[in-house]
Amino acid sequence: MKPPVAVLGAGSWGTALAVLLARNGVTTTLWGHSAQSVVNMATARANLRYLPEMRFPDALAVSGVLETCVRDAGIVLIAVPSHAFRDTLETIAPWVRADAGIAWATKGFDPGSGRFLHELVHQHLPTHPAAVVTGPSFAREVALGMPTALTVHSANDDFATTVARLLHAPTFRAYTGNDILGAELGGAMKNVLAVATGVADGMQLGLNARAGLITRGMNEMLRLGAALGAKAETLMGLAGLGDLVLTCTGDLSRNRRLGMALGRGVGLREALAEIGQVVESIVTVDEVMRLAKRVGIELPIAEHVQYVLHEEMTPEQGLRSLLAREQKPEYPE
Repeated sequence: MKPPVAVLGAGSWGTALAVLLARNGVTTTLWGHSAQSVVNMATARANLRYLPEMRFPDALAVSGVLETCVRDAGIVLIAVPSHAFRDTLETIAPWVRADAGIAWATKGFDPGSGRFLHELVHQHLPTHPAAVVTGPSFAREVALGMPTALTVHSANDDFATTVARLLHAPTFRAYTGNDILGAELGGAMKNVLAVATGVADGMQLGLNARAGLITRGMNEMLRLGAALGAKAETLMGLAGLGDLVLTCTGDLSRNRRLGMALGRGVGLREALAEIGQVVESIVTVDEVMRLAKRVGIELPIAEHVQYVLHEEMTPEQGLRSLLAREQKPEYPE
């Protein structure tokens, strides 16, 4: 029997996952923090703000009562922005059923502390099986039923398999793994690197530049992952390379679109206002650089993205600074 799922967060990704689960015959409730948005979705049977073309399946309920959603769920799937993750966990912890599992599709770190999200889950819900859902997946394409592959990582193999089976569908492949740290690192860091490739494309620097930035960005992800104890195969898979390629090349990516706007000379605040949704790289870049300093490694591309997002350098200055770095072997001994 399929456990009922509560999806917390009615943005584009949370809505897409809720629609997918309901289509798969899972009893699913989508929770949104805005009472008016919940009313609008319940009336329209669609999320008109984020995925207006997608009608909700009959099996999908919508609620603004967080406690009820959590208490009734066999699996709680969190899809709120990273800056709201800690507060959401702290709020729901007293309500989670003793037999329930926790999954999250949030990408990023805990702002300010730089902690991985699985560390927060373990702190607040230490006895519950936990899994991260991540990989190259634009919400709109998932909601439209277009072919997608992602991965579910957990220290509990049975729980990873359970979550993957609930998501798996004819056009949606869900793989499993057991490297939560690596999966989270890839899903977070790719947003930072997507800003860099977006800047290059906004400046019309060409496809060679884009390919170089993606490749060297992948190298930065692997080096940071190795220093933190992530598995290289995780970062070379869907959670790392797959998500990196999608986010760096697909114009549905908010982080890439932010970079493109900056590369065209649009100011940061104006660019964010045009996008109109949370852009995770704004917060994530600081946490990535905090981690890099902690383990003592250089991340030149991520560092220059930080300079640009903090408006300490213009994109042109950042490019000149990167190109002025000394020549060295691609893979030092």
